[in-house]
Amino acid sequence: MSKVKGYIDETVEEMRNKVSWPSYSELQNSSVLVLIGSLIFALVVGAMDFVFDASLSWFYNQF
Repeated sequence: MSKVKGYIDETVEEMRNKVSWPSYSELQNSSVLVLIGSLIFALVVGAMDFVFDASLSWFYNQF
């Protein structure tokens, strides 16, 4: 049990003193970049899905 308590104490110490936390403005900038990247990725995947669906529908309707 003392090993677990030591581990938790060391983890709390590291989180308080050794981790460099971003400032609020850095966090906002990073969040905006992630949001824009996710939207672009979703648009690309959606466009690919639409193209593949349309092309396969056209192909299957030929027979």
